[in-house]
Amino acid sequence: MNDRYDAGYGGDQSGYGGEYGEYELVGYDEYGRPVYRQAPAQHQRPQQPYDPYAQQNGRQGYGYDAYTTGTQQPAPPYDPYGTGRQPPPTPAHDPYATGTHQSGAAAPSYDDPYDRPAAGGQQRPVQQTAQAAHIPQQPGPPERDTGVERTEREYHTEQFAFVEEPDGESEDVIDWLKFTENRTERREEAKRRARNRVVALVVVLALAAAGGVGYLWYAGKLPGLSSGGSKAGTATAAGAQKREVIVVHLHDTKNGGTSTALLVDNTTTKQGTTVLLPNSLALTGDDGSTTTLAKSVEDDGSDGTRSELDTALGTDIEGTWRLDTPYLQNLVDLVGSIEVDTNADVPDPAAKKKGEAPLVNKGKQQTLSGKMAVAYATYRASGEPQNAQLERFGQVMQGVLRKISSDPQGATTTIQTLAQILDPSLTDRDLGSFLARLSDLAKGGDYKTALLPVQSDGTLSAQASAGVVKDILGGTAKSPDKNAAVSVSVRNASGVKDNTEKARVVLVNGGFTFLEGGTASASARTEVLYGDAAEKQNATEVAKTLGLPTSAVTKGTVPGSADVAVVLGQDYEPSSP
Repeated sequence: MNDRYDAGYGGDQSGYGGEYGEYELVGYDEYGRPVYRQAPAQHQRPQQPYDPYAQQNGRQGYGYDAYTTGTQQPAPPYDPYGTGRQPPPTPAHDPYATGTHQSGAAAPSYDDPYDRPAAGGQQRPVQQTAQAAHIPQQPGPPERDTGVERTEREYHTEQFAFVEEPDGESEDVIDWLKFTENRTERREEAKRRARNRVVALVVVLALAAAGGVGYLWYAGKLPGLSSGGSKAGTATAAGAQKREVIVVHLHDTKNGGTSTALLVDNTTTKQGTTVLLPNSLALTGDDGSTTTLAKSVEDDGSDGTRSELDTALGTDIEGTWRLDTPYLQNLVDLVGSIEVDTNADVPDPAAKKKGEAPLVNKGKQQTLSGKMAVAYATYRASGEPQNAQLERFGQVMQGVLRKISSDPQGATTTIQTLAQILDPSLTDRDLGSFLARLSDLAKGGDYKTALLPVQSDGTLSAQASAGVVKDILGGTAKSPDKNAAVSVSVRNASGVKDNTEKARVVLVNGGFTFLEGGTASASARTEVLYGDAAEKQNATEVAKTLGLPTSAVTKGTVPGSADVAVVLGQDYEPSSP
């Protein structure tokens, strides 16, 4: 036998021994490493060596049984190629071989492609190649301290297989998955938004349809509704609206006379209105007597006039604002002038000569100072009715509202700066807050001016009752009984057209009912006629009201609709209204 086998393996192929004991090869583990155990003594059952892998799956070892036969044979080694052909072992990876063994043994010769030894050669454990080492190395059997220096195990990179890192192609796949997921989310989000838009559109259309139907119902224009029912519904809706109303009286301290308007804030419809009240408006006093608006302002004071207006118009006026012309001038200067579309050239009251340039020019968007605003608001040309001057006053008031502050505190400060004594029914803070709200409406285009239509006898017409009184004021017109006042028919024979209007104003202010008698050929003398002796006293009162002597009263022909008739002659000198 070879010296190597004699020295290292005890002379046979089943193991090796030395001074520290005998070992024998029992097989290979799943990683291709040889497994040894200590050879048993004679006549003793061989001891089972420690094998950390032999107890798995309820059996000892891998692919063999150490106690199956009396002769110990090595188990078939691991075949990485699955061919059934088992490569022979090689002593190159013997962890227990000593340097003496290696140096004293000759390497076996191989001529087989599967590394099997040539005929007659001795089979030894074989080291697994790098191609078969796909699993990391596991610890082998416990090493015994033999006291002899062991050869260090050597590891090489080709013995291990490394997990491949993701290359660029894998990153592209991940990016594509992310892109697909994001695109799907975007599509779902777009679908949700589209559904929300459709729902919102349906809601808007439904609300618009409901609003349109509501407006038609409110206006009484829905098909199938009778006209009477529509009007009743409209009247009820108009009456149910909330309004705040104050009355303002402009007193001309230089030329005399007054101008009256109602300032209305409809908080329900968000609409502001200036309602101009002619001085000829017939009112009923507390004693039941008939009077006019102009006479009531002069004689009955703010409380009496406010109460009489509430009775005639069915309103609820909250307060009275007396605005004398000097305060109007200061108010316009405080707000920084106003702009008005003037309808007449207004001469300068302080002009010493005729033909001088007017103080206010006729035209669009004329800028008016305080002095110019007062002149325009009180101007009444020769032959013009009082309503013409009243409308100019309304223009000035709306111009002031457009310039005054919309802030309640700012408007209150402006009123306080005027330093005027207000009527007890209205404090400066109440007036300031009220004007601020109207200013906001005027600046937003939700403000208008309306003239209350009054008939020649001072009573309210049907137009006034339906349009202004009911729709704007939310009230019910109630004119004084025509039979309660003496009716006077006036015919103009003076040759001056304006004398009729001046006489009308004086008579209405005196509590008489004015009747238009037309014109007649020129007459030198003014006469007051009565047809019935019972009316002589009334004729005498008419003459006094017109500033005529009692000698002007005489019996004559009187129109059937009048109690007293007046013929204005060339000697008539109208008194101030």
